[in-house]
Amino acid sequence: MSKTYTLENYLVGLHTGAWFGFNNLVTEEDKTYANLVIHSDDAKPTEQECINGVAQLQADYNNTQYSRSRATEYSALNQFEMQFDDQQNNTTTWVDAINDIKARHPKS
Repeated sequence: MSKTYTLENYLVGLHTGAWFGFNNLVTEEDKTYANLVIHSDDAKPTEQECINGVAQLQADYNNTQYSRSRATEYSALNQFEMQFDDQQNNTTTWVDAINDIKARHPKS
């Protein structure tokens, strides 16, 4: 499932606590830099810092999609049983399954 990062996602990661908010908040779309208010002694980040921060969060997320896809498929395998059966039967079913998943979801 895809995720889209927002200004709020970026700001939450900058400082702890309720250090920021938004004026004129009626809908989620109102959470813009123009409506950003700082409720603490923390400096207000520049609009460009926010744009860059959101872009970096999104890039980091997008660049690790392979990991999330692999984890979903790994969890569907009964890996311990596969490994046991491979040892008993002198087969490579588990290794083959892992290699197949990695081939279908390569690191970017």
